[in-house]
Amino acid sequence: MLPADTIAAISTAAGEGAIALVRLSGPEAVTIANAVFRGKERPREFLSHVQHFGAIVAGGHLLDQVMISVHLAPRSFTGEDIVEISCHGGLLVTAKVLEACLRAGARAAYAGEFTERAFLNGKIDLTQAEAVIDVIRARTDLALRSATEQLQGRLGLAITAIRDELVELLAHLEAAIDFPEEGIAPDAGERLRARLDTARQSISNLIATAEHGRILREGVRVVIYGATNAGKSSLLNRLLGYERAIVSPIPGTTRDTIEEVIDMRGVPLRLLDTAGICDSDDELERAGIARTEQSLEAADLVLQIVDRSEPKSVGFTEPRVDASTILLLNKSDLPEHPDWLDSNALRISCISQNGLEHLEQAILDRLGETHIRAENSVAINTRHRDCLRRALESADHAAETLARDYSAEYAVVDLRAALAAVTEVIGSAGDDAILDSLFAQFCIGK
Repeated sequence: MLPADTIAAISTAAGEGAIALVRLSGPEAVTIANAVFRGKERPREFLSHVQHFGAIVAGGHLLDQVMISVHLAPRSFTGEDIVEISCHGGLLVTAKVLEACLRAGARAAYAGEFTERAFLNGKIDLTQAEAVIDVIRARTDLALRSATEQLQGRLGLAITAIRDELVELLAHLEAAIDFPEEGIAPDAGERLRARLDTARQSISNLIATAEHGRILREGVRVVIYGATNAGKSSLLNRLLGYERAIVSPIPGTTRDTIEEVIDMRGVPLRLLDTAGICDSDDELERAGIARTEQSLEAADLVLQIVDRSEPKSVGFTEPRVDASTILLLNKSDLPEHPDWLDSNALRISCISQNGLEHLEQAILDRLGETHIRAENSVAINTRHRDCLRRALESADHAAETLARDYSAEYAVVDLRAALAAVTEVIGSAGDDAILDSLFAQFCIGK
């Protein structure tokens, strides 16, 4: 059942601005606009997608001069009649315009309801609905590009292609099982397995983008770690480009984690400056060190920074080249202690900024090893990954059944489970599509 009521909400961000947008959607949107708008023409007489100037009135009093447009179904974002009112962007006047619409018969929309109606009316699939929030929250060009391509349906098309392949496989197997008198022979075993292998590989390829998607949406968690006074806060300030953290020669200045996000060539980095590791009797400092250890456990990448003018600490070992840690020898403006002469670590100076460009490249190179690349713009989220993992597991079971030449009925059960899981990603129907495909390909009941 599609919604029968008309909703209204302020669609622009809270706060003062030049213009605010109040949006209505539903079967009574135009009728409600007729009740609150006064101009040369009434909204019911408007051509669709054309703006008109006039005023919003309530109780015989003018509330604001506005621009208003009507977007008639189905040529609208939600697939319903939509009215958009552009009023002045003050907090009070915007609230008054919305209140007038509610008093005229609209209901206040809940979070995400306009996008939900677009999905229910078939204007977008679930992946596109999820992309709306990704567009809003994008912090880098690469994240925005990925979200925009998903909003345009690129991920949905990839899912639909997998779904169609599974539908065809199921339709063929079920036809052979249910209508043996028609003489419908299943594909030869090798050909059938090859088609299933293609679908399984496509699912695996999408699952492989999950980490890419997490990083684009949440950012790479980069922890700056080291002993007290090694230059952790100075490095954070240099990477940010402004003085975010207090820098002091007094040990233990940073006692809590400080988190900021930067855009490094399209990749969002969540930089965490942490408390210095040391032996301390100070309760607050020990609490900060405990948080540092927690941050290290959840880190995607660790920037371990040491003072190269000081000797190596007892028990210090350099991280492996392929580890998720980059060792930085800070204070390259000072003489280097002999302990570090044979170290392959990056040498930087947070004072002179020497070597910071090499650090940026090292970070990007390390991220490139985890498949974060600009050309890989399609990236699934956690929900997609859960659905696709279930789909792949069922498809693998079906492939094993076919490889062992078991009865086709067993493969059908697993393929149906795989299809249901894939379909869950985009949120469209499953069984009806199988029947449609089956009747289109075979002359059943002739």
